Amino acid sequence: MTTKRTPSERRLQAVLTRDASASGFVYAVQTTGIYCRPGCPSRAPNPESIRFFDTPAQAEQAGFRPCKRCRPDDPIHGDIASDRVVNACRAMERALAEGQGTPSLETLAQEAGLSPSHFQRLFKSHVGLTPNEYARSVRDERVRAALAQGQSVTEAIYTAGFGSPSRFYEHADKALGMAPAAYRKGGRGMVIRFASADCFLGQVLAGITDQGVCAIELGDDRVALVQALRDRFPRAELRDAQDELAPLLAEVADFVRHPDKGLDLPLDIQGTAFQQRVWRELARIPVGETRTYSDVARAIGSPKAIRAVAAACASNPLAVAVPCHRVLRKSGELAGYRWGLDRKKVLLDNEQNGD
Repeated sequence: MTTKRTPSERRLQAVLTRDASASGFVYAVQTTGIYCRPGCPSRAPNPESIRFFDTPAQAEQAGFRPCKRCRPDDPIHGDIASDRVVNACRAMERALAEGQGTPSLETLAQEAGLSPSHFQRLFKSHVGLTPNEYARSVRDERVRAALAQGQSVTEAIYTAGFGSPSRFYEHADKALGMAPAAYRKGGRGMVIRFASADCFLGQVLAGITDQGVCAIELGDDRVALVQALRDRFPRAELRDAQDELAPLLAEVADFVRHPDKGLDLPLDIQGTAFQQRVWRELARIPVGETRTYSDVARAIGSPKAIRAVAAACASNPLAVAVPCHRVLRKSGELAGYRWGLDRKKVLLDNEQNGD
């Protein structure tokens, strides 16, 4: 039979394990006269010398001084967990930039003063990715930058910190959206056909590759929609295929009006590992329902990555097909929508009224 721990026992466990995610209290050490946050990196105190307080003010009224390392009296410096994650990200970026490879999980955890498992959970809750996934995203970005500067594919792979070309080629298409050689040539091998049609929100434009629909844009002006597609894929060859794609665009326009019917077309959607996770979760939101950014963050297992979720929504290339319009602020108010808040409101009203 497992005995349920008391609140004091849970607090003591948080202090002894330096659990930076613990909140709602501070602890004071009677032998030093100092009080700290539960995640303070200072040496763990003797449990018999610890006193708990709900607020810093209570600790100071009892005669204790704030710790100069964790600064529990200063909200600006209060998020130790965030500091540890940021420091780990910078450490990985420096190591890759200097050609040292990715620091191991054990090394990163040791520098953060945490166990590897605790550190991994903390990192993922803030970033939305594991440390390994984050390092891979940094390497991918370095490959893209090196290729854009004219380096050979092999040079770019080693510059980015990959131990061998095979490690990169395993996921090259996901990282670049095309073959590495084509990316190095500025994406000239990538062809996107496009067409537009009238819809109840103005106009809708779709971009299509050989793999499927890669973009759905909403707006009032076809010229502006084509420019938006060009901005998203600046190196691709765009081909106006209005006559050829007219039947398909009619289907897309009907889907925008009646999303409950679904879109029976293959999608070619490229993004980071985190963006893909967010977009998959958005696609699970039923028509007529909404979620908050916090809801989505919790659903993907990264409850603290709320801003990253919002950024992934803003980067969504497929209006309505990836229904980022169904995500609201915690207050229920409409948040940003890159195709316009008025359209977001109309889309939600349309879906909730069952039109």
